[in-house]
Amino acid sequence: MARYTGPKDKISRRFGVPLFGTTKTLETKNYAPGMHGPKGGRRKSSDYAIALAEKQKLRFQYGVLERQFRRYFGIAQKKRGVTGELLLQMLETRLDNVVFRLGLANSRSAARQFVGHGHIMVNGRKVDIPSFSVKAGDVVAVKESARSRSLSARSLELMQITPVPDWLVLEKDNFRGSVSRIPTRDEIAPIVNEQLIVELYSR
Repeated sequence: MARYTGPKDKISRRFGVPLFGTTKTLETKNYAPGMHGPKGGRRKSSDYAIALAEKQKLRFQYGVLERQFRRYFGIAQKKRGVTGELLLQMLETRLDNVVFRLGLANSRSAARQFVGHGHIMVNGRKVDIPSFSVKAGDVVAVKESARSRSLSARSLELMQITPVPDWLVLEKDNFRGSVSRIPTRDEIAPIVNEQLIVELYSR
């Protein structure tokens, strides 16, 4: 399945949560999209459909393809610990997400593009793979070029009202940040019930 590039508000309305950041559309149209509009309501779903929707929400939120998502789950399942929490931690410590959380890009999709175009350095080396997994102690910085810094400065201005998570340290003037530790589940504050996703893949 190709990466979704269609209207994001429509996806958020389908699941009833802002998957791509805040949106005013959900406030005015808090019903599923479609020709029947508000009269259609939301149908009662089976347990399987609910679990599947939770997985899709998480996939859309982080911009991950189905094959990638399965791979993340497989790795989490083999590790020692709570599978659901480990899955969330792997998604949250993707390089594109860290760039977004630091405010160096104003959305995850923008962060993915920013990384892919070679604007980001990790520990002094250029990394252009959005799915690159950062670790505690890693330093993520914007490349020292006028173009890269200009793009990031605009994002930092837009994102200044959004607090940087406690597990990250931002050096705004230096266009860089560091990962002080791996986030806990509470700090990630997912908009899904990850246990349902674990049960879905364990069937």
